[in-house]
Amino acid sequence: MVSDPRRYAIGFVGLGLIGGSLALALKKAGFASSVIAWDSDPSVLERAAHLGVIDAAAHSVSALMQSVEIAVLACPTQACEPLILDMLNDSGSAICVTDVASVKGELYRAVVDAAPKSAAIYVPGHPIAGSERSGVAAADAALFERHRVILTPDSNTDPLALGLVQKLWAAAGATVQCMDVLEHDQLLAATSHLPHVLAYALVDALAQSPIREDIFRFAAGGFRDFTRIASSDPVMWRDIALANRDALLAAMDDFCTRLEALRSSIAARDGAALESTFRSAKTVRDEFARDLALRDSGSS
Repeated sequence: MVSDPRRYAIGFVGLGLIGGSLALALKKAGFASSVIAWDSDPSVLERAAHLGVIDAAAHSVSALMQSVEIAVLACPTQACEPLILDMLNDSGSAICVTDVASVKGELYRAVVDAAPKSAAIYVPGHPIAGSERSGVAAADAALFERHRVILTPDSNTDPLALGLVQKLWAAAGATVQCMDVLEHDQLLAATSHLPHVLAYALVDALAQSPIREDIFRFAAGGFRDFTRIASSDPVMWRDIALANRDALLAAMDDFCTRLEALRSSIAARDGAALESTFRSAKTVRDEFARDLALRDSGSS
C-alpha cells in the first residue's frame, strides 16, 4: 500500500458492495479522515452508519460535494450519468471525482458533452473485483487487495486528480493500471460481461428442461463453479449488458462462431479438431492459473 501523509474527506454517491468496501478499506488504511455518503435509499445510509462504513450521511448530492475533497460515484450503471453530471456541475470543494462503473464509454462521452469545464477533475475508474453478494452489508475492507483497478483518463485529465485517485486505490490495496476507454470496454466485455451472460444463459436453459430437478440434483463441482456468477445481481448485470451493448455483442458473436465450430466438430465426429481446441484452451487456462497464483502470493 502507498502511504500518504494527508488524509482526505471522501464522499460516496451510492453505497453498495463496491462503495461500502472501498469506504472500509480507506478508513482502515488511514487514507480517509472522514467518509460521507448519499444514497437514494435512506435505509442504506442508516445501515452503513450502523456498520461503521460511513461517518455521516448527506441529505443531497450537492451537500455532499460541498463537504468532501474526493468524491466517488458508486451506484448502478444505468443511474450513473445524471449523478456524475450533478457531481461535476456542483463540484464544490472536491479536488477530484471518480467512479466504479463497469462500463466507461457512455459515461465518459456524457461528461465530455455535458460538463466539459469540469471534466478535467473526473477520473473514470473500474475495480476488477466483486462478489455475487451485493449491498452495503456485504462490504469487505479486503475486497480490493491484490486486485487490479483500471483508470481511463485522457489527455485533458488533471494530473493532480489522476494522482489522487491512484493513491486512493493503492491505499485500498489495489494495483492501478491506465488504459483507453474503448480498450477497457472491449476487454471487460470479453473477460467479465460475456462470462456473466453465458452463466445466466446456461442456468436459464437448464431450468427450462423437463428433467431440471435431476439436472440440478446431480450437478457437480464444475457446474457450480461455472454458474456461481449467475447468482449476481440481475438488475446490475442487465444495466451493464445494455451500457456495453456494442462491445458485448461483438464478444458474443465471436463466441457463437467458436461454439458453432465445436458443434460442427462433434457432429462430424472430428475428434482431432475437438482435442486441438480443448488442448489449446487448457494450455492458456493453465498459464492464466499460474500467473494468478503468483499474483495472489505476492510474487509478481
